[in-house]
Amino acid sequence: MKTDKAAQLPYRPCVGVMLVNPAGLVFAGQRIDSPGPAWQMPQGGIDKGETPREAALRELREETGVTPDLVEVVAETPEWVTYDLPAELLGKIWGGKYRGQRQLWYLMRYLGRDDQVHIDTEHPEFERWRWIGAGELVTCIVPFKRQVYDTVISAFRAHLA
Repeated sequence: MKTDKAAQLPYRPCVGVMLVNPAGLVFAGQRIDSPGPAWQMPQGGIDKGETPREAALRELREETGVTPDLVEVVAETPEWVTYDLPAELLGKIWGGKYRGQRQLWYLMRYLGRDDQVHIDTEHPEFERWRWIGAGELVTCIVPFKRQVYDTVISAFRAHLA
């Protein structure tokens, strides 16, 4: 159960990227900072003065090394998707300023080659990566983000191969 204080906290503005290769598989990275296998798609906060689309392209580059010339932006979720942090994480991440995230997601078609993905970035978030089916991705994400991934996959289903 959330505390009254947590319910009063805002959501952190954020973007996410569903990067899909020509075979219709989705990029998934295994997080460095999570115990056990915790896979996810690239995502991150929106900087001041940045549009969500600009933030999505920046986050993709920062987390995967994939540059904007290697993707085609296909779609975005029709509305923002939110999730709340579980009680054990409240107050421990993002300086305790947020109850969870409010995310706008982008579907991007990957136009490059696998050897152009570089997760060994300046501030790496992933220890390894792979292409997986969208349905499998939902089973690999931390439980409190599963509803977000279900929503994103449903929103983009018509565009997936």
